[in-house]
Amino acid sequence: MPGIFGYENIRARLAMKHAICTAATLVICSSLCCPARAQVTPQRLLDSAKEPQNWMTYSGDYAGRRFSTLDQITTANAHALVPKWAYQTMAGGKFEATPLVVDGVLYGTGQDNRAFALDARTGRPIWQYQRLLPVGIRPCCGRVNRGLAILGDKVFLGTLDSHVIALDAKTGNVVWDVTTFDYTQGYSITVAPLAVKNLVIVGVSGGEYGIRGFIDAYDANTGERKWRFYTIPGPGEPGHESWEGESWKIGGAPAWITGSYDPATNTTFWTTGNPSPSNRGEGRAGDNLYSNSLLALDVDTGKLKWYFQFTKHDEHDYDATQVPVLIERDGKHVLIQANRNGFFYVIDRSNGKLLSSSTFARVTWSSSKDGGGRPIANKEATPTPEGSPVCPGAAGATNWMSPTFDPQTGLFYVTAREQCDIFSTAAQPYQAGHAYYASAYFPNDDAAPFWGALRAIDPDTGKIRWEWRHPSPTWSGVLSTAGGLVFTGDAEGNFIALDAATGKPLWHFQAGASVYSSPMAYAIDGKEYVAVAAGSALFTFGLP
Repeated sequence: MPGIFGYENIRARLAMKHAICTAATLVICSSLCCPARAQVTPQRLLDSAKEPQNWMTYSGDYAGRRFSTLDQITTANAHALVPKWAYQTMAGGKFEATPLVVDGVLYGTGQDNRAFALDARTGRPIWQYQRLLPVGIRPCCGRVNRGLAILGDKVFLGTLDSHVIALDAKTGNVVWDVTTFDYTQGYSITVAPLAVKNLVIVGVSGGEYGIRGFIDAYDANTGERKWRFYTIPGPGEPGHESWEGESWKIGGAPAWITGSYDPATNTTFWTTGNPSPSNRGEGRAGDNLYSNSLLALDVDTGKLKWYFQFTKHDEHDYDATQVPVLIERDGKHVLIQANRNGFFYVIDRSNGKLLSSSTFARVTWSSSKDGGGRPIANKEATPTPEGSPVCPGAAGATNWMSPTFDPQTGLFYVTAREQCDIFSTAAQPYQAGHAYYASAYFPNDDAAPFWGALRAIDPDTGKIRWEWRHPSPTWSGVLSTAGGLVFTGDAEGNFIALDAATGKPLWHFQAGASVYSSPMAYAIDGKEYVAVAAGSALFTFGLP
């Protein structure tokens, strides 16, 4: 069909058994209907705070704070928020993505390797892309994707069959496509990439399949891989001795949440997930480096500067894949994180030294700390064939959903989950490409009822300043804004605005489905919008 509305078949469909995917790209755009676009240079990403109308990285900035300086929507008028538009992905499963907005165009991802560009004013599609999935793919935790990176005139997508793809930001056409690893071995990518300098940095998923985790950096122009850091040290590398026998080859330690970046030291900070098998330590004696760790990597080379391991020899699936947040406190450059294991950490990001740790949820797996302040696992918390009750449960005291740090209140806000599980274990032989848990868990009804909360933590003291209770554990991330607001969601489908200083509820919207995503904010023509994914739809809200 000629003219402004037309379908462009990017590639002919090839045999699905070969997993050579196509993109059906719908182009609904011309110079008459679409906003003007400028290239996203590395300098623009560094100076993102000067463009609060845009949201150019997964967490809103390189520091991982997910704080917007937009202040049109405030504690005084938030009650008047109304839906502006909604975009349906028409896909099942969990919709976990945070979109980007650059110069009036919203770029997002959906389930099943979808990507799209929309007019951020109206939600009108500009282009749509989908990469077909190979038959028999078995991603761990849903056919999900958490977002894109943008650099130059391209957006970058990681796929469930372990590819990294560059798409033309104007058309959605494929510019380059590289394979990171063989997806049939359990490798996949669900993370939103991080664009730094001229690099696109991604981490791999698949810790439930006995992979050997890694973090890659690719040339944004060509797709050439510039470096790879294996999150499990090989023979002769420091930390290799922390794995028993050959267990390092199938030890997990994926990196499936977007990292942060400190331009002053040229350091990118990434966190890693559980060792494999996740709930059975027998056969992989040792600390199991660098699983459940914070890694400080040189951006240019991928070389490790230092590491901090949150949970040694993990036997409870306590992935440390929570966003590392960079802040300044008392003249120190620190990194803060609320960890899945139930502890809130403050770390000197110049050297990885632990400054403080404190619990922010119910914890029974540990009741003591070592000389460096790290928690020590209780022997009675070790999974057994009969089952051991442990708090937090396998989903953790929090999980991958993004926290936020508000520099106006000085508080860190995080979704907390209060659920305890019974962990059992049994021997399981490893088989490439198949789930490798060697364990099972189920809710500990003796510790019920289970519930969730948004908690405001003071980084200086580790104390909880206030909390807003949810009726059940939730998977929503958090956004804070200069209007004095914190936005979050719940499993019952509510999207909620709270007073950032007090936790007082100010507004809510019933989206009709659970929120499995982290909200963001942007502005067009002086009007502020807040967006969040729920169910299969992306919703935007603004003032009347």
